[in-house]
Amino acid sequence: MTTTPTRAALLVARLTSRITDRLLGTALAVAACDPPTALHASVLVRALVLAAAATAWWAAPMVDARPVVASARWGTLAARHRTTLLPATAIAVAAATGPPLWLVVCIAALLPAYLLVTDPWTAGVTAPPDRPQATPALAAAAATAVVLLAAQAPVARTSWARLPASLAIAATAVCLVLALRGRGFGRQSS
Repeated sequence: MTTTPTRAALLVARLTSRITDRLLGTALAVAACDPPTALHASVLVRALVLAAAATAWWAAPMVDARPVVASARWGTLAARHRTTLLPATAIAVAAATGPPLWLVVCIAALLPAYLLVTDPWTAGVTAPPDRPQATPALAAAAATAVVLLAAQAPVARTSWARLPASLAIAATAVCLVLALRGRGFGRQSS
């Protein structure tokens, strides 16, 4: 005799699956919110940090499926590309909150770890079989080092501060659009 799992059991199983992805994604989102400052902030800010953690727990697991878009609605697209939106949002929040240097280093370590764990091209069933495993890790570490070095450039108190910031925001937006388009964003299945 087979037993059918209850809805609650299925929900619990779904929310606890891919625990490594969820822990890294949630840690990245919470670290970006500058928790030492948020602990001493208003109740609204603390509630927003908890909401960010809950959203990150949901959004963190890898989406390892064919790049087919079933709907062009924003909610569907956001759910489909949540593993790209989560780190991009975390970095934007970290840039807005201006965390201390030790927390920036934590975020810089969490970001490539999360990206490598959740990237279906390196860890999923759709990954090419002959792809070297060290290449994505080295590329992620190099990209993180470049971003950290650029972030420490002494232009914050000069008249030129807005130019590098706007270029960085524009480059990030272009890279995000290219990443989403390269993964099948906007393509309909036949």
